[in-house]
Amino acid sequence: MGFKYSLARLTAIGCTPSEMIYVAGMTGYDYVSIRPMRLGLAGEPIYTPAEKPEIAERMKRALKYTGVKVYDIELARINDVIDIAVYEPAIITGAQLGAKCIISSIWTQNKSMYIEKFGQLCDLAAKHGLSVALEFVPIAAVNTLAATKEVIDAAGRSNATYMIDTFHYHCSKESPGALDDIPPEKFKMAHICDGPAGMENLTDREELTSIIRGGRLYVGEGGVDVAGIISKLPKDVVLSIELPHFERWAELGFAEHARRCLSTAKEYFAKRGME
Repeated sequence: MGFKYSLARLTAIGCTPSEMIYVAGMTGYDYVSIRPMRLGLAGEPIYTPAEKPEIAERMKRALKYTGVKVYDIELARINDVIDIAVYEPAIITGAQLGAKCIISSIWTQNKSMYIEKFGQLCDLAAKHGLSVALEFVPIAAVNTLAATKEVIDAAGRSNATYMIDTFHYHCSKESPGALDDIPPEKFKMAHICDGPAGMENLTDREELTSIIRGGRLYVGEGGVDVAGIISKLPKDVVLSIELPHFERWAELGFAEHARRCLSTAKEYFAKRGME
């Protein structure tokens, strides 16, 4: 039957949530990722349904019209000052829209604190029927598979899962075989994209951050062994395409960029007998 694909928020970041759902529907995606919580970034638009209820109503109409479903919500970041309870309105919105999990990442070096807060997030998510997918990011505090495993094992929550991003995994210089040691049920979704060859050796944080936020490549276009990584995950894992690219947004627009993200991924996996 092939993979199920989701359109990640960062891939069409300039769209409103309802616009993104329509883009996903017209370009062939099965799911979307939404961001019903603020990240506190400069100039960040307010798309939080808890503050603007009409946002959720527009998303519901778009979901009904397109048949696209919400797979996950993002991003429950854990840092030194966050009170996990502030995420509950967004989690409630996600649950009402049919989301299955919350993506989280960790941005503090205080290990005992972030393990405790991650456990709290899992408990809050479980209250509303969601799992938590912990993503390691090369510029974050938890930035390797081993560190992610340590958090999930220490938290000991049954709804704690791993979020594997092929870009970030490549940057960690971990081999795909390391994923064999993790129970298959701990993988529900993955972020896929490619990246420039040699990016795993970058030492300039600003340069790496720039690629992460706006310079990722279509699957098969760069130096990431996307197939090798994904082949280690369960066959029913949802592939969320997270592929921000400043120049392609400017040239193609968000809809055509999203379409090419999906078509190139499908072609890549089909050539390898995986689609």
